[in-house]
Amino acid sequence: MPVPHDIAAETELWDAYAESAFKDDAEPSFCWTQYAGHGPGPELLGSPETVLEIGCGTGRALAHLARQGVKATGVDLSPRMVALAGEKWAPLGVRIEPREILDWLAADEGRYDAVYSIFGAAWFTDPSRLFPLVHKHLVPGGVFVFSQPPAIPGAYGPQGMYKGGFAGKAMFTYRYSYKPAVWERHLLRAGFTSAEATVVDAPKAGHIGTLIVQARA
Repeated sequence: MPVPHDIAAETELWDAYAESAFKDDAEPSFCWTQYAGHGPGPELLGSPETVLEIGCGTGRALAHLARQGVKATGVDLSPRMVALAGEKWAPLGVRIEPREILDWLAADEGRYDAVYSIFGAAWFTDPSRLFPLVHKHLVPGGVFVFSQPPAIPGAYGPQGMYKGGFAGKAMFTYRYSYKPAVWERHLLRAGFTSAEATVVDAPKAGHIGTLIVQARA
């Protein structure tokens, strides 16, 4: 059953997040996991000439790719984050637009060699609506890769998430969690020819791993 996303309220949440997450002295960096320097890198995208990051946040991954000569486009729900990241990375040729991702994809006519999400929109958007749109925006043979924490055992589907603990203004969003096999089925139903979801172990035993999902159009 669809959950009641309130885009205006979620925009406010991510604007508030931007104020603490964006660091003006940050350098370009690309890492799929929540542990710096751990796990695979941008090679999972192949050798794209064009990329789209959905829910691009601080834009550091886009900046890393742009430095390699990739035409890098990002979309983020937070106008504040887009203003900060867009200004910082514009000299590298990075383009970032503020928009709800389903609306943006429905209106955009571009095609990309790779679409990706690092703890971004693929975590916070209904996959039954998002994945067909992503597939539509990939060139034949293009790749879609995303990462997020693996599901907590027994807790699957859409789940509510408060911002910053359980005190203060009630700001919340919804995230989506499934077993790896279910992610694969969502992608295949959306038209992808192949899909593989795996969990990369954390660098320290017993710590939270990272779900990485790869699909090909």
